[in-house]
Amino acid sequence: MPTTLPRLPEERLRPLAAAHAAAVREVRVKTLASFAVLAVVVVVAAWFAEVDIVKMASRIGTVGDYVGRIFTFDSGAHVGRPVIVAPGEWMWGLSHWARLIGDTLLIAYAGTLLGAVAAFFLSFMAARNLGRHPMVRVGVKRLLEFCRTVPELVFALIFVIAFGLGPMPGVLALAIHTTGALGKLFSEVVENVDMKPIEGTTATGGSWWQTVRFAVVPQVASNFASYALLRFEINVRGASVMGFVGAGGIGQDLIEAIRKFYYADVSAILVLIILTVMAIDLATERLRHHLIATEARA
Repeated sequence: MPTTLPRLPEERLRPLAAAHAAAVREVRVKTLASFAVLAVVVVVAAWFAEVDIVKMASRIGTVGDYVGRIFTFDSGAHVGRPVIVAPGEWMWGLSHWARLIGDTLLIAYAGTLLGAVAAFFLSFMAARNLGRHPMVRVGVKRLLEFCRTVPELVFALIFVIAFGLGPMPGVLALAIHTTGALGKLFSEVVENVDMKPIEGTTATGGSWWQTVRFAVVPQVASNFASYALLRFEINVRGASVMGFVGAGGIGQDLIEAIRKFYYADVSAILVLIILTVMAIDLATERLRHHLIATEARA
């Protein structure tokens, strides 16, 4: 039995080869044109943003110098030596920083909880398939867009002016931004549910809220929980910098160390934040996978 395919005659191969070569050239031209357009857009954006490429190239080494300085003692008995040679001196404020990281976690938790609850109720009103009045749906969608468009730091700064320094502005800022982000995700989940339970509940005379309670919520609960956990991870990172505007948490000590050039303290706080976020990410990732697996088995 032959193991090779028969070769086409040359008169049939030539037009096929020419068509292939033309297609390859067209793809190459499109690819090069795309890169050229991207380069032009980058240059124009840099020009409008007044980015000095020459200055950036000449000062890029200072980034490495700064990283080196924050991991080196600049005072005390270990001047010029890496911070790891004296962990006790490096982490001198561990108990204080740990307490502030605890405050940061609580800010993230409270902001996520408040935002998730608000997003839970608003998402059903924003979903197209649940038959709410178009004006209500459009209004809720615009509200969610506003909540997630304005950065958390802007909200935090506004609330600091209104309520003063402390964790409350950070909680409110994260809650508003979480409402907008989760509201969009939740509404998209609702729009993709199976419509048969909804039609059955409506046909038996169920009200709109009864339809949501008994026909929609059981289908979306695990996805809602998974998205909320993911948002909690994001909010832990966001809460870490809320202190930059006086909204409580570890960020307040971090920005103070940066402003006062306490280089070793900067690295110590950053390492603690990174380890905390890594632990939260690992824990919530396992929980999310468990929820997704539970839904798949159901």
